[in-house]
Amino acid sequence: MRPIILNVALSATLLVLSAAASAQQTTTATADPYANNPNPGAQAFPLAAPAGINSEARTNAPVGASNSGPFASTSWNYGTAFTAPSDPVIWNPVKAKMLAGGKVTGGTMFAATDPSTYCAMAAAGYDFIWTEMQHSQRDWEAVSRMWRTCPHADAVPGVRIAYTDEREIQHALDAGALVLVVPTVDTVEEAREVVDWAYFPPMGRRSNGGGQAFAAEMWGTVPGGYRATANDNLVLVLMIETLEGVQNAAAIAKVPGVTAIFAASGDLGNFSGYQQGDPDYERIINIVHDAAIGAGVRLCGPLAWRDRPDFSCFQAGSETAAIARGVAAELGELQDTQGTVTAGPFAGR
Repeated sequence: MRPIILNVALSATLLVLSAAASAQQTTTATADPYANNPNPGAQAFPLAAPAGINSEARTNAPVGASNSGPFASTSWNYGTAFTAPSDPVIWNPVKAKMLAGGKVTGGTMFAATDPSTYCAMAAAGYDFIWTEMQHSQRDWEAVSRMWRTCPHADAVPGVRIAYTDEREIQHALDAGALVLVVPTVDTVEEAREVVDWAYFPPMGRRSNGGGQAFAAEMWGTVPGGYRATANDNLVLVLMIETLEGVQNAAAIAKVPGVTAIFAASGDLGNFSGYQQGDPDYERIINIVHDAAIGAGVRLCGPLAWRDRPDFSCFQAGSETAAIARGVAAELGELQDTQGTVTAGPFAGR
């Protein structure tokens, strides 16, 4: 769903810089958005407004400009500075698997902040790690530290943020999230707001402000460059959790930029008053199903629904649940065969 980007032909005469421009610093992939700023005196400004004189730029375009006539933000032809390769470069394995029709799993990192625990989860076989930021007490620095410890693990960084908000989304994406899960999306307006903050212009309004996602150690050296290809590689999942969300699910799923909608099994029960198996509950799940099918987007749910028709992306259990299941599988009949004592804190267990 990459927007059409118009080619801009600038007059060569307007691009002549002084010899001092050769001293400009070499651009490198870095988390610091100011690291590549040119040194003072290393640039010439042939198109700058003359000192003390009104340039009339609001009404008159310079020679060779693509956007002529009076300035108007609504009719601006977007330039080529961040043009992606002609064919979409998909370097996010989750996006590639979704495009190929595969089933995607996300292992939930619910409470831990230790990078070694995160990296163990990321190497355990999931497609992405659902880092929980809606119901967890951890902060973004802890999340960033975990992600940058093993950025190229088999499971890519993903996150469920707390709410639809520019700050939350910017923190998640600048830290390196490739899967963005947004809870409790009730209206088309909320869905469009998420798309605005999640995608770079001209598709959205994401600020190009740096962060570890831009660093060479994470996505700074991906084919085509991170800034130019991020829009094509983001997986955006909107959660339908309330009756209002169900009412608007068909329209929400059709908002350009939405990759998938998630039928929130727990909260749809919470907000409806029914549970799985009840006809009323199954009806609202099927409404979300129909919305995804009608919009041609992926349909997500809990891993327990991996065999439910048309569901193809799933949230798996937490790190603590994974430890418990792994220990049970490893110990077999030796699990929970601790010794018995009659005194002390372990007595009677």
